[in-house]
Amino acid sequence: MIVAWGNSGSGLLILILSLAVSAFALFQIPTWCGAVNRDGKTYCRKNASGILMGCSYRQHRWQKLKLVVLRNKAGDLTQAVFPTAKEKFAGFIAVGGLASAIAAVVVPLIAGQG
Repeated sequence: MIVAWGNSGSGLLILILSLAVSAFALFQIPTWCGAVNRDGKTYCRKNASGILMGCSYRQHRWQKLKLVVLRNKAGDLTQAVFPTAKEKFAGFIAVGGLASAIAAVVVPLIAGQG
């Protein structure tokens, strides 16, 4: 993706690569689960795939996705989705990929009108 931006690659290629980076960060990067345990004070430390997905427990997968959609407290969301620096970095990569995808669409529109 970075090479495509540096070499003035096609907008479609940059858009596809940017969305792929974001999808990988959101659904495939190895992370901790981070779902709230039954005691309500600790968070699950089992391995999970992606910052939006939970571990092998079905309840944890739904809990993570539900926290994103139905937020009760911002602290719960950030603690569950970003429990460690590794997950925060994955979130940064996901946001960067989405920003790149948006720029890949907007920059040619602006450049084409000028």
